[in-house]
Amino acid sequence: MDAGALSPLIMLVLMFAIFYFLLIRPQQKRQKQVREMQDSLEKGQSVITIGGFHGVIHAIDEGTVVLESDEGVKLTYDRTAIREVKSEE
Repeated sequence: MDAGALSPLIMLVLMFAIFYFLLIRPQQKRQKQVREMQDSLEKGQSVITIGGFHGVIHAIDEGTVVLESDEGVKLTYDRTAIREVKSEE
């Protein structure tokens, strides 16, 4: 085999490596951070859902979270619907 025949193979491997480090790996890290945040939710935390609802965790169990708004309205969401925990500031 000469170097000319290996060139397309090397380019293919190089392209896969670039895609992995620029696209796949950062997405996996982000998913891991979100999973850890959702697993560490606690009663009383202010959160934002993926739909934009702002509320305080009233109750929590294995798969669901009950959020309470300022008016005392309580809504039940899947734990995976929590996008972020609002900072205490």
